[in-house]
Amino acid sequence: AALLLALQVRLIMKAHSFIRENVPRVLSSVKDKSGTLHIPRISQYLYFLFAPTLIYRDNYPRNPTIRWGYVATKFAQVLGSLFYAYYIFVRLCIPQFRNSSQETFNLRGLVLCIFNSILPGVLILFLVFFAFLHCWLNAFAEMLRFADRMFYK
Repeated sequence: AALLLALQVRLIMKAHSFIRENVPRVLSSVKDKSGTLHIPRISQYLYFLFAPTLIYRDNYPRNPTIRWGYVATKFAQVLGSLFYAYYIFVRLCIPQFRNSSQETFNLRGLVLCIFNSILPGVLILFLVFFAFLHCWLNAFAEMLRFADRMFYK
């Protein structure tokens, strides 16, 4: 459910950016009655839907080639992050909650269980951010030859 919600929010944000960039252009060309109506092509919109950006442009800088070794490295890092998260769960999280399920409920046990799970939870949070925001999105940016890596400059 959370994944579907995140995908829907991403699509809403991309649709907002697309509309915000194109409606003023279309309205100004209609107002000027210039006869040339600039409507984006479907291929431009589809590229924008898969590109790792939330800012719509008709054309993005593109790399001439795809570095397949870089793509394989990023996907290997995603798999490594998943295996490491699994290891953290099995070694640090599950034993805490397995022991607490056999005991009677008390506040001290609950607090200890929560505090013993904070560090593994933070590690898993960092792994998710690294795996998705760095590895996954960079792999797809490379496969789409998306070259706008200087966004903040």
